[in-house]
Amino acid sequence: MGMTSVLLAVEQLRRPVPGGIGTYTTGLLQGLVQLGVNGHNADNEDKGEDKGAGLAVTLLASRPGKRTGRRMEEGDPLSALTFPLITHPLPSRLLAWLWVSGMAGVAPGFDVVHSVSLAAPPCRFAPEVITVHDLAWKELPTAFPWIGRRWHELALRRALRDARAFVTPSSRTASQLMKAGAPAQRIEVIEEGCDHLPPPDLGAADRLLREIGVGSPFILSVSTLEPRKNLSTLIRAYARARERIPSIWPLIIVGPQGWKSSGIKAGRQPGVNFIGRIDAQLLSGLYHRAGMFVYIPLLEGFGLPPLEAMQAGVPVLASSIPSTGSAALEVDPTDPTAVEEGLIMMFSSEEVRNDLTARGYRRVSSLTWERTALHHMELWKSLQ
Repeated sequence: MGMTSVLLAVEQLRRPVPGGIGTYTTGLLQGLVQLGVNGHNADNEDKGEDKGAGLAVTLLASRPGKRTGRRMEEGDPLSALTFPLITHPLPSRLLAWLWVSGMAGVAPGFDVVHSVSLAAPPCRFAPEVITVHDLAWKELPTAFPWIGRRWHELALRRALRDARAFVTPSSRTASQLMKAGAPAQRIEVIEEGCDHLPPPDLGAADRLLREIGVGSPFILSVSTLEPRKNLSTLIRAYARARERIPSIWPLIIVGPQGWKSSGIKAGRQPGVNFIGRIDAQLLSGLYHRAGMFVYIPLLEGFGLPPLEAMQAGVPVLASSIPSTGSAALEVDPTDPTAVEEGLIMMFSSEEVRNDLTARGYRRVSSLTWERTALHHMELWKSLQ
């Protein structure tokens, strides 16, 4: 079989808050590089390995948003991803609406067109693959603005009509996708990796902790500030745990502001620290300084932050989400008392924390982006 050329639509990377889908996208590209796709991995060449041979990947995205001053000098950040990039002349928001309407399709020249989210260009000359991370807007409609729900419904309708194959990160999402009308034989479940964070910048982490007056260890949570992440319940449960045990570690919440984030911050309590969006090295440093990690979203298609914590050796308290397997202490995210008891149990028992840390290491040991990318490659080549 000859060369397989793939057009990878990475429109999620143009979003102001790329979120977990953005992490999946950059992780997938990292895995493709590690496999030697487009000849990018010198390490594999040195070892005589060439798993990425026969595959060429090109990226597609809308034009960059307006950039001023220093940001303009930095150019297009997608051009730093080392893959060829096709830049559509239209802006992101307009292009996304045209795509769900079946317009602004891509030109011929590729064997497969894969979109990393439902922001997917129509394609009439090659098999179309779409990654569906969750159907949360259907299950939790109040956690999304109406315009977002409308766009997702239109995008899913077009995907169900046109896509040759779907990728989902979990059997849970696959089940929801089948309920929406996708045939089981068109769905491929590919778990995500978690080895994307750089080495920790412990110096920067320690400086930040000094600035906000927090010692180590502490309780860490990482997510976009939006209703689905259920941070208001976490803050309420933490406040009650702190009333019972004043010595409980401080809570640090990391993440960019999302929809309705102001209401979440309005509920801040003593001991709770919001530090916003931070760079990857600093985030990695905070994981390595944390004593425990808490993540209790109402719903997740997968859920990467707990795996990032496990990778750093941090015990995890979480709601029942696909990513954690049996490696987290699970609580009901709709029950503040259950979350409160979970916080106290983990804080009070080093034995519990040590057991969870060991389970976490086992869970993440095989979850690499190279493995994820290899499964994507196999899918792409099977569609030719």
